[in-house]
Amino acid sequence: MKDYKISLEISGPTAIWTRPDTGATPVSYPVPPWSATKGIFESIIRLKNTIIIPIAVEVCAPIVYHDYTTNYGGPLRKGEQIAKNDSFQHKATVLIDVCYRFYARIESLKYVPKSLAEAARLSEVNSQHACQEIFNRRLHKGQFHDIPCLGWREFVPDYIGPFRENTKVEKSFSDMMTSFLYCVFGQEPGILNPRYVQNPEGRRIKNGRLEYAE
Repeated sequence: MKDYKISLEISGPTAIWTRPDTGATPVSYPVPPWSATKGIFESIIRLKNTIIIPIAVEVCAPIVYHDYTTNYGGPLRKGEQIAKNDSFQHKATVLIDVCYRFYARIESLKYVPKSLAEAARLSEVNSQHACQEIFNRRLHKGQFHDIPCLGWREFVPDYIGPFRENTKVEKSFSDMMTSFLYCVFGQEPGILNPRYVQNPEGRRIKNGRLEYAE
C-alpha cells in the first residue's frame, strides 16, 4: 500500500511547548508534543475520512530559552484582583527564534456518511491522495482553516510553508527528556486524557530529530 506523507516548515520569533510538570510558571519543551504538531497540520487540512499522524520533528535553529512575562486580565484571576481590576503577571520560559520541520503520514479514517449522496461522493475518491493534494495546495497558497500558532495563540509564525533551501537541521543538538507529553486528549473528542512517553526512544532528540514513537 502506498504511503501518503506530508511535511512543512514553520518558524517564528517566540514559541512555548508547555511542560505540564512546570506548573504556574511554565517552561517549554525544546520541541512540540505530538498533539501540538498534529494541531498545526490540521490547521491547514481536516477531512472527515482521513487522519493525520505526525511521525517526526526536526530542529532547524538553535534552541534558545528566554524569560517571558505577560499581564493576564481574564476570569482566572483571584477574586480580589478582579474586584480591583488588577492584572496578574504571568511568567514563563519560552523559546525564541525557532524553526522546525514537521513530517506526517495520512491514514484512512472509518467515517459513516450521513447520506447516500455523501457516500457516493466519498467512494469516488482516494481520500488519502485527496488529503495530500489539498494539503500541499493550501500550504503553497498560505490557506488555513485556523491560524496556526507556536504553542500559545499570541505566538504566531513568521513563516509556514514548504521546506526552504537555506534551512538546515541542527544536527549538533541532542537532548533526553525525562518525561514527554504525547497528547492531551484521548480518542473521544473533547475528553481530557493526557498521555506521556516514558520510552527512551520516544523522548530522545538525536542529531536534531525526534521520532514520535509511542
